[in-house]
Amino acid sequence: MILHETINLLKNKYKDYIETLTISEVRIGVFMTAIKLSDNSYGISSTVPNIQMNCNKKNRDFGDFTPNNIVGKKVIDLLETTKQNGIIDTLTVAVLNAVSSRIIENSNYKILSNTDPIDLIDLNSGKTITIVGAFHSYIQKISATNSKLYVLELNEDAFMEDDKKYYVPTSDYPKILPISDVVLITGLTLVNNTLDDLLKTVKPETQIIVSGPSSSFIPDVLFANNVKIIGSLKITNPELMLKVISEAGAGYHLFNYCAEKICIVND
Repeated sequence: MILHETINLLKNKYKDYIETLTISEVRIGVFMTAIKLSDNSYGISSTVPNIQMNCNKKNRDFGDFTPNNIVGKKVIDLLETTKQNGIIDTLTVAVLNAVSSRIIENSNYKILSNTDPIDLIDLNSGKTITIVGAFHSYIQKISATNSKLYVLELNEDAFMEDDKKYYVPTSDYPKILPISDVVLITGLTLVNNTLDDLLKTVKPETQIIVSGPSSSFIPDVLFANNVKIIGSLKITNPELMLKVISEAGAGYHLFNYCAEKICIVND
């Protein structure tokens, strides 16, 4: 899996750095989760809640990475935990993004500042473009061109009424992705562990883009899986970011107040 491969890469290549880090602060908001690490690096992830909370008294968990047992924990312990639930997945991606922020900043990756991935796509060539996730701004831009548009989404109610004609149930991805020239995938698929299956069905010549705050970790493994562009972010005001996420902030709030869009390009 892409996340596991990225974790192994970071542990092998930056072992000394990662083993010094602890979690200093956590904000788990309705839409986004933020992490501050002991070296003052920050990371963000979409929040994936636990599908089912165990209310039976004997099954209640008060151990590591549960409420009141996250701050102060070692980053390496989170990356190596065998626990599996939505909050663990969320925290893991946020930590990966925090750890990666300093590495990316001091790397030779090709980074385009103040750039949205949609600006790097040729929208006027009559291609078939599939979006995984109901990005409303992307739907509006692509639907205004001569491109053939599909939008894979779990919930049809996530669409504006005029956009429902582009809706395709997520379960149909094996039919839609192989006929797509461009595939734009939400970074949430990294958190809910669905990206790997999606990428397996895309043809090699397809232009693959992964976009969203959750996709802000080092791009090596994504690039190795034929991803051409990563739409990421750079946090410009960390303390304000923590506040915004605590107040139910979503990605567009971050870009308005405390972050800028960047693209990492696979040459």
